[in-house]
Amino acid sequence: MKTIFWLLAVSLTQTLAAAVPLPKSQLRDKIAGFWQGQLVGNFMGLPFENSYTAEAIPFLVTEYYSWSNMPKDARFAKGDMRGAIREVANTFQGSWSDDDTDIELVTLHAVEKYGLDLSYDEITAMWKKHINRNIWVANFEARALMEQGMAAPATGQKENNTHWDQIDPQLVNEIWSAIYAGQPENAVERAEWGARITSDSFGTHPTRFYAYMISRAFVEDDVIAMVKDSLQVIPEPSPFREGMVDLIAWKAEGIDWREARERLHKNYYAYDRNGITIKPSVTHSLCNGLAGVMAILWGEGEIKTSLGIAVSAGYDCDNQAATVGALLGVLHGAAKLPRELTCGLPTGKPWEVPFNNRYLNYTRDGLPNVFTLDDIIDRTMALTLKAWSNDYPDQ
Repeated sequence: MKTIFWLLAVSLTQTLAAAVPLPKSQLRDKIAGFWQGQLVGNFMGLPFENSYTAEAIPFLVTEYYSWSNMPKDARFAKGDMRGAIREVANTFQGSWSDDDTDIELVTLHAVEKYGLDLSYDEITAMWKKHINRNIWVANFEARALMEQGMAAPATGQKENNTHWDQIDPQLVNEIWSAIYAGQPENAVERAEWGARITSDSFGTHPTRFYAYMISRAFVEDDVIAMVKDSLQVIPEPSPFREGMVDLIAWKAEGIDWREARERLHKNYYAYDRNGITIKPSVTHSLCNGLAGVMAILWGEGEIKTSLGIAVSAGYDCDNQAATVGALLGVLHGAAKLPRELTCGLPTGKPWEVPFNNRYLNYTRDGLPNVFTLDDIIDRTMALTLKAWSNDYPDQ
């Protein structure tokens, strides 16, 4: 019988040297970690979204905060539900939709309907049916272009979408890495395919990086080596690749993450080098994508530290925290995610199971209003097995 998960060699381009089957129970635990980790990072970061730009959050965010337990003088979202996220969890008694996870549900539904070779015309139709609100920046502009009759990938091309270099594709395409678990080449290819719906050129490079990292995390656990190896999937010229090289070098210097964040902001929040000019933006793919790389390098795979740095780095911090959370969830598996993070979001009694096995959808039209996380995990796993041609050892 053909075995289907591979212990990757040092470089993706080298021969796949040894075949190691991953038991289905372990595969499901990692897919569960993928979804739960995204939710953890999303909800840890939401109160601080776009609140810190020039500097990092002055404390390390390793728990859930809302107005009721927020440190004095912290800047956070006081005027909407993000600032009362723990109290909202009391009311909803489960997780709820946000653009870090709900657009991936549309992709999940689309792949189930049309297959793994989902086309741009098909995904355009799915966006028009299901994605009509609660979107911003490049996603918003791509959807507006669809309404005018344009289809992907034209909706992401820089001559059409003025926000082609913003953060959007990083936060909506991680699902391809779960579908192509342990197949980083395919994950990168399909994640960039998804990125082109909204984005262009180096605006897709963080998406390529995270697709590689999450897919490979299904079969490896050395995140530092994985970051270094991932450089091969980032085209040149690329300000994102340049920033990655700098972060790897700064990590080797032994500086702490706060100094690294200062350097990151100085060199990559505004950028004008090598014929590329980037206007400062708290939602730009460059500063946010690199903040996530920083969290991975300085967190070294430890869950709370990595998530804490991802959030405390600031910018559009719920997004990179959700992506880093997905990576950590795959790396460790759901069973090893801290219970206080998967069950401790509400201010009242902690849930018995992660996020009370509940996901409320109030943003994506035409999809169910209530999902169980188990259903989302099982549907994702079914596509993962399909991506391996269903030739999976029963273990």
